Amino acid sequence: MAADSAGEVPTRITRRAGFGAGAQLAAGVLTIIVAACLLAPLIAPHDPNHQLDIIRLQSRPPSADHPFGTDLFSRDVLSRVLYGGRLSLGVALLSTLVSVTLGTVYGAVAGYATGLKAVLLSRALDALLSVPRVLLLIAILAVWTTPPLRVFVIVLGATGWYALARLVRGQVLALRERDFVVSARALGASHGRILFRHILPNVVTPIVVAATLGIGQVIVLEAGLSFLGIGVRLPGASWGNMIQTGPYEFAAYWWISLFPALAIILTVLVFNVLGDALLRVLQPRQTGTE
Repeated sequence: MAADSAGEVPTRITRRAGFGAGAQLAAGVLTIIVAACLLAPLIAPHDPNHQLDIIRLQSRPPSADHPFGTDLFSRDVLSRVLYGGRLSLGVALLSTLVSVTLGTVYGAVAGYATGLKAVLLSRALDALLSVPRVLLLIAILAVWTTPPLRVFVIVLGATGWYALARLVRGQVLALRERDFVVSARALGASHGRILFRHILPNVVTPIVVAATLGIGQVIVLEAGLSFLGIGVRLPGASWGNMIQTGPYEFAAYWWISLFPALAIILTVLVFNVLGDALLRVLQPRQTGTE
């Protein structure tokens, strides 16, 4: 009985912290998805862009040889889903990193600034938040017939930091007059040290949660833009442009769009579950660095 009680302690602690069974399942599913995409060169049955047999294997339904079927160009859909996940997840991670960096720096400076500088930074942020992100992305990406991948990533990141900046700004405003900040200021600490050593560590929780949820949002956004033809260029496979190639014949060839769509839904779902769990886990520790 003592052994059973000891074994239950980690489980109770994990659940109490917020990282319960649902979050653990989500973490496991995400691990499998990421591992499968990273190992695509080893486990994918075919080259994602190889046309197997345009006569005999065009738009074939799922079978033992091709578990996800083949597309309109006789390419193996399973292989394209695996390789497409590498591209979709990579775009989401890199663009989220850009957004988090810009949003954190801008929000921290805007929240710590005073006087006219604070007013100008705040009004500029309000103006940026008033512009719909999707319309802004379409307007910017329309400059290129097909935007290079690095440009696509940078533009996604450069248009996604406004909400995080507002969140960080609010947190910094709430912390900048706390006793530990006032004490550091009285001891002669520089503004940079106060901001990055004393204030920002206490803003980690919303940043981490926003980044986790943001990855899922960017995956959906990339899929939508690729569906419109201004995202990841063909013949490169991403989940978004795979959906683009299938909807016109969905009734007859449902598998071409269904499997990448399911990959998007499942991946976004696990990121959202993990984001909520991280909020519950990290929130009690937010003031731990004071």
